[in-house]
Order: sequence, then C-alpha cells, then structure tokens
Amino acid sequence: MSVVVLFHVHTRDGVDEAAYEADFVRMLGLAGDVPGFLGFDAFAGEDGSELALVRFEDEAAVSRWREHPEHVLTRERGRVEFFDRYDITVAEVTRQYDWRRSDGAAPPPDDDLPLSG
Repeated sequence: MSVVVLFHVHTRDGVDEAAYEADFVRMLGLAGDVPGFLGFDAFAGEDGSELALVRFEDEAAVSRWREHPEHVLTRERGRVEFFDRYDITVAEVTRQYDWRRSDGAAPPPDDDLPLSG
C-alpha cells in the first residue's frame, strides 16, 4: 500500500520568504529523486498555514526521504529559521480512487468505489 505524509506548517512572522522558497524548491527536487516518491501537492490555508501532501510507494521510501542527508539539515534549518510550528501525519492509504468529468461517465456509487493498493 502507498503512504501519504501530510506536512502542515505555520511559518514565523517575518520569515525570509526567498530563502524559504529556495529550500522548498530544493527539497521538492531532491524528494523527486528518492526511489518510491510518487508525487506532491501543496495547499494554502486561510490562516496562512501551508499543507503539503506527499505520496510514497511504501514506508521504506518515506524512511529514505527522512534520512536523506540534505533533508536532515534542511529540517533543522526549518525549525531554526522558518517555522513557528508544524505537524506531520504519516498514513497508509487503504483506499484510493479518482473520477474525471472529462471521461463523461457518472461517478461510481459509494458502495462501488474501486480499491487500489
């Protein structure tokens, strides 16, 4: 089963936006090189918080990312320079499906949701 990591952050007031953005872009590039990385989405909250949703093939891929030497250093920099607080949730995906209006089909009824894994 795949694994998702939810990274919900609140940056500090007066954060160096350029440095934060540069580290963010660098980490996204490095994560993309980790075997088992599946994808990334980011969302902004009304309160100024940010949510990153990162998908991996399995827990081993999450561990490879967590232990990546540059990621370790950047996590520490984030705590020192960028973040007021954050929380991380790591969860196994037990069900996933998608539907796109462009295919013209009606969405499946709830009891017929396809399982993937």
